[in-house]
Amino acid sequence: MNNSVTNSARLLWAGLRALLVLTVVTGILYPLAVTGVAQALFPDKANGSRMSADGRVVGSSLIGQSYDLPSAKGQKTPEPDLKWFQGRPRNGLGTNSVNTRYDLILSGATNRAADDKDLIGWVTAAKRAVVEDNSVNGYTVRPSDVPADAVTSSGSGLDPDISPEYADLQVHRVAGRNALPVARVQRLVDEHTEGRTLGFMGEPRVNVLELNVALRALTAKG
Repeated sequence: MNNSVTNSARLLWAGLRALLVLTVVTGILYPLAVTGVAQALFPDKANGSRMSADGRVVGSSLIGQSYDLPSAKGQKTPEPDLKWFQGRPRNGLGTNSVNTRYDLILSGATNRAADDKDLIGWVTAAKRAVVEDNSVNGYTVRPSDVPADAVTSSGSGLDPDISPEYADLQVHRVAGRNALPVARVQRLVDEHTEGRTLGFMGEPRVNVLELNVALRALTAKG
C-alpha cells in the first residue's frame, strides 16, 4: 500500500514538474522569443501593419474598411463618400458577403451559388451603381468596363485590396471630387499598384487604405 502511494506521489510530482516546465517554455519563453524576433525583424507587420494619417492611426493595411458619408438618423444603408477610392462592396451593397461593415467578427461569405437570385440582384445593382458613380463629364464607364471585384466581395469580406482595373476606373471621379488633375491621381494609383508576389503568385493589386492615405496627403498639400 505504501509503495503504491509512493509511486503515485512520484508520478504526480513528475507530471506536475513536466507541466510547469512546458508552461514556462511554451507559454512564456517561446512567445517572448517569437515576439522579440518579430519586433526586431519586421516591427510594423508584427504590430498589425497600422496606417497613420494626421498623427493618428486610421486602420490596418491588412483589413478593408468602409469610406462612407456620416449616416443620417434612421438611414439603414450608408452612402459611400465618393471623394475617396472605394474598396470591394459589402452585403446589401451588391455583394455576396455576410459582412456589412468590414466587421472583424463577421468574416466570411454566404457561399451563394452563381445562379442565386439574390446574388444576381446584388451584382446587377452594384454594377449599375459603379457605372453611375464613376461616369463623370468627359469620362463614361460602360458596364463591360466594371471588373468583378467592383461588384463582389472577397471570401472573407475583409479584403483590403482592389484590382488596378477597379482603381483606374475610379480615377476620374476621385480627381473631380477633390479638384485634382486626373493625371496626378492616375500617377498616385500607379505608384500604389503592387505586382504579383514573387512575380507569379496572386494578382496585381492596390491597397485601398494606403492609396487613400496618400490621396489625403496630396489634397492637404493643395
